[in-house]
Amino acid sequence: MKLFDVYPLMQVTPVKAQGAYIWDDEGKKYLDLYGGHAVISVGHSHPHFVARLQKQLEKIAFYSNSVKIPLQAELAEKLGNLSGYPDYHLFLCNSGAEANENALKLASFHTGKPGVIAFKGAFHGRTSGAVAVTDNPKIVAPFNAGHQVFFEEMDDLDAVENTLNTNEIAAIIIESIQGVNGIRIADPDFLRGLSALARKYDAILIVDEVQAGYGRTGKFFAHQWTVGLEPDLITVAKGMGNGFPIGGVLIHPKFKANFGLLGTTFGGNHLACAAGLAVLEILEKENLMENAAVQGDFLLNALTSEFSAIAALRGKGLMIGFDLKEIAAPYRTELVQTHRIFTGSAATKETIRLLPPLGIQKAELRHFLDSLKKVIEPKAHLIKP
Repeated sequence: MKLFDVYPLMQVTPVKAQGAYIWDDEGKKYLDLYGGHAVISVGHSHPHFVARLQKQLEKIAFYSNSVKIPLQAELAEKLGNLSGYPDYHLFLCNSGAEANENALKLASFHTGKPGVIAFKGAFHGRTSGAVAVTDNPKIVAPFNAGHQVFFEEMDDLDAVENTLNTNEIAAIIIESIQGVNGIRIADPDFLRGLSALARKYDAILIVDEVQAGYGRTGKFFAHQWTVGLEPDLITVAKGMGNGFPIGGVLIHPKFKANFGLLGTTFGGNHLACAAGLAVLEILEKENLMENAAVQGDFLLNALTSEFSAIAALRGKGLMIGFDLKEIAAPYRTELVQTHRIFTGSAATKETIRLLPPLGIQKAELRHFLDSLKKVIEPKAHLIKP
């Protein structure tokens, strides 16, 4: 049997990792500025993370949600306190797509309405409901096409209100920062306006923090840069488990739970909760949110001041996207093959995404900047004006 070949692969085979570094099967060392799609939050093989999982594995790794799992309550309390949402409830699942899927269902159950407003450039996952609110027709199968989803332009409140006024809308779902679309940041006034419209038309505001959350931007959630915003539902995953599959929905107290409303086999298992707790403990003890803000400012300032070949730059903290003046793939390939640095791609082909572990240091970022110059400057005369 062969694997179903659906991934374009970098020609690297990682076998070991520590902090912000990866080693391949030939012993070559790479700087990881992508973190496996922003998943590695507290660093590869962090000693506390490893010890927490090993200790839990020796006790019990899994049982289903048919029994009491005290680790779930412990995780919910710590996540609520660190995130600033102590009165919210937590539903645990396995991924960002599953988190968004359940958030959409909760909104529809709560309002009794079928429709959803999403935004152009959005990516919310590949399960049925999540892919329906993702703005990429190539990954929407005919099976997924029956949902009532209306895609609007970011920052166009008039269009959103018109759709709310003329349709039965259960939810508005938005990424506080669009990750796959090349790091597009929602305007704070737009986010506040969405919240007001959601209240006016009895719709639920879902903020997708799957990629932007967990301290990546310098605050626990990226939407917290927008003062006064309080979403009804917040979805999380990726950095939540630092590589262990876990996701969740933070749920406003106005939602009522009943048995069977939502469910999952693996979500919130013992080992997943241990991973989630380890991440929160490390984030807090090592001040990683503060580090993300400091190092992100350094990187954004350096990219602005040192690179004339960069056509556009967007970002907050350690969630950064920059556009070259031509397709970025050859530059990313050279960074990996010649300089041994992982970076990320985006839906926009000119974009390079940077999503490093939150403990990254200035010396490591300086190494990247110097390497990027070596990749870009010899080709500067070839780059389109």
